[in-house]
Amino acid sequence: MDPIALLLFSGALIFLMIIGPMRKQKKEKNFITQLKRGNRVITKSGLHGKIIEITEGSDSCVLETMAGKIRYEVSAISHEMSAKLNTKVTKK
Repeated sequence: MDPIALLLFSGALIFLMIIGPMRKQKKEKNFITQLKRGNRVITKSGLHGKIIEITEGSDSCVLETMAGKIRYEVSAISHEMSAKLNTKVTKK
């Protein structure tokens, strides 16, 4: 195999394996820092709720659900599912 092609292939592989997850991690961190009281969220386990309290020091929040109030770690909130929940559905 040509050494230049091997270098290009290796560079593309590194780009896809390292840069992609770094971008996702950056978006997730940005989402977590922008969480505030009143946001509707979905946890990674599928629990739907509304944030009623965020504790800064312990990185936890209290979610209000139909069953009551539950304390969750902020890292347990799903960025992708919560974004889908909060987008407005447009009807044609």
